[in-house]
Amino acid sequence: MKTKDILAMLALMPAMASAQTVASPDGNVSLTFSLTDNGRPTYEMSYKGKKVINPSHLGLELARDKHASKGMEETDLMDGFKETASKTSSFDETWTPVWGETKTIRNNYNELEVSLNQPSSNRNIKLRFRVYDYGMGLRYEFPQQQDLNYFVIKEEHTQFAMTGDHTAYWIPGDYDTQEYEYQITPLTGIREVISKNRKAYTANSSTTVFSDTGVQTSLQLKTKDGLYINIHEAACLDYPTMHLNLDEKTLTFESWLTPDAVGRKGFIQTPFNTPWRTVLVSDDARDMLSKKLTLNLNEPCKIEDTSWIHPTKYCGVWWNMIVGTKTWAYTDDLPSVRLGETDYSKCRPNGKHGATTAEVKRYIDFAAKNGLQEVLVEGWNEGWEDWFGHQKLDVFDFVTPYPDFDIKYLNEYAHSKGVRLMMHHETSSSALNYERHLEDAFQLMNKYGYDAVKTGYVGDIIPRGEYHYSQLMNNHYQRVVETAAKHHIMVNAHEATRPTGICRTWPNLVGNESARGTEYEAFGGSVPYHTVMLPFTRLQGGPMDYTPGIFETRLKEWSDNPSYVHTTLCGQLALYLVMYSPLQMAADLPEHYEKYDDAFQFIRDVACDWDDSKYLEAEPAEYITVARKAKGTDNWFVGGKTNNARQTTVKLDFLDVGAKYDCAIYQDGKNADYEKNPKAYTILHRTVKKGDVLKVKQARGGGFAVSLMKK
Repeated sequence: MKTKDILAMLALMPAMASAQTVASPDGNVSLTFSLTDNGRPTYEMSYKGKKVINPSHLGLELARDKHASKGMEETDLMDGFKETASKTSSFDETWTPVWGETKTIRNNYNELEVSLNQPSSNRNIKLRFRVYDYGMGLRYEFPQQQDLNYFVIKEEHTQFAMTGDHTAYWIPGDYDTQEYEYQITPLTGIREVISKNRKAYTANSSTTVFSDTGVQTSLQLKTKDGLYINIHEAACLDYPTMHLNLDEKTLTFESWLTPDAVGRKGFIQTPFNTPWRTVLVSDDARDMLSKKLTLNLNEPCKIEDTSWIHPTKYCGVWWNMIVGTKTWAYTDDLPSVRLGETDYSKCRPNGKHGATTAEVKRYIDFAAKNGLQEVLVEGWNEGWEDWFGHQKLDVFDFVTPYPDFDIKYLNEYAHSKGVRLMMHHETSSSALNYERHLEDAFQLMNKYGYDAVKTGYVGDIIPRGEYHYSQLMNNHYQRVVETAAKHHIMVNAHEATRPTGICRTWPNLVGNESARGTEYEAFGGSVPYHTVMLPFTRLQGGPMDYTPGIFETRLKEWSDNPSYVHTTLCGQLALYLVMYSPLQMAADLPEHYEKYDDAFQFIRDVACDWDDSKYLEAEPAEYITVARKAKGTDNWFVGGKTNNARQTTVKLDFLDVGAKYDCAIYQDGKNADYEKNPKAYTILHRTVKKGDVLKVKQARGGGFAVSLMKK
């Protein structure tokens, strides 16, 4: 090579170094990083040659420390950076989850690590990009350093610049709740819907909608040329939950963190890594459901002995209270309760209390008879008379039962039947109170053999002014999970922050609610496409305790509640497959299941832990069909859920060669319809083999379920 050629190449090297590209192992996903002329970090992303994310900026705006000297303004970590180093690497492992949709999960990516220095502040940060065949994750890393030990985040400015006015499947950005129905609009239609529904969006017990163009993650999108895009976050630890706010002019989403009580977004001490910001992409909607980007971006399991963690089917004293035929409270005599001082022996029982010894015993018998492992009991402990709406600091002690709940006898009776009781801890959002009593509460559970707890956070948070998704509260939820692990207790958290894959690291977090669940069917209902939307959105971060299995869908037939469940009976069966969770509830009343015992057989049979899962067809808000192989067996189960009436063809190509299977098909009846005829169903039995085809009709708002038992 001539000297002039070498000099020409050297002259080009700075420009080449300023833009660095890393591709996924299969080459389908490509991410490019660069610095703008003013030193602002920027990235863009493509999939199979199609642009997914236009050039988007990265950075953090910092808040001035009130203890700093007068006139000393904080330097933002937004621009003015120079690259000091970069390196690429590859990683490929296959890991085994404690529970999950598949026996193993492959974690295979190419990585770009970029080191940056801001000369004006002498501060160093790293940007780490992991690129998978189906998406990418990025995060900010702050090494410990002399000039950046403590800082306060005013706002994180991570951008996701869209390439067009995509179809968005979204719920409004809210610091306190995800319990909304999903809207389907172009990006430019978000403002109109939020503005029009502002009053409706304050109907929940605690809501804080922050912007007319703000939405929550996981956000599902679809482009006009057929790409499916999902934006979320992974490993949200010691950090506030991220929302997205849309700039309608540029069609750019920007991160919007949940603030604390005084408006600060995060208090950081280095060394520190932020959560991952994730983009999942494919031209096949099924990949949105089967790829495990969020889990892969979390750390491996930190619990050495996981033998006590087990997937669970349960029933419980719950639905009657939700519908309104029973109450959580023991008496109507008390206008208020003082923790540890109220004498319930002087109060008259109201006759509608659900958590009585006799009622719980009935549920234990039902669980034992039908192979359910646990029985949830809500309203067992003192304090429910004035638990809600008063922001009481000292609301429950989580150890003192009502007079009509014999905790010792019921646990002994349950264990004699091979069943456990599931604890319920409603905190009334008084996190301070719960943490004060947490150790005693878990010791009581250990004493009586409870191994799972459902926590609740209904209402406004105490410390007052905090939000459900703030850094402080996210740390609280994590503290509960880690403390529970020390006591060998599984956690199912309701009204907590939305999950971000932390269940890989702490698999005793077996469930979350954090979305609009079955209870809303008793509060007016949810649109029929709701359950074929949630797997594309809420379930991206971890399983949901959706509480399916309602057979008596017209509540007015057995209560004074005028609502009805917006699915068919077979649609409810389908949810045990479509809404993946290692924690599945048979949520209806025992007497209702007894009326439809042949249909209840599917709930008896279906597993909730799997060796394999195959998504056969999927389209957001329209339909999902999935086949799953039960853990440690040769048995398969198939479930399909739909919004509109349709016919599904299931090719049994996943069965073992040469084997025969007893097949039971639970499908909507001829004239079934979620509104007009929800309980019409038929059950067909046949013998099938690999290669056979099932053609199943699904009603409007309906579904189907299939069990395939190897002979």
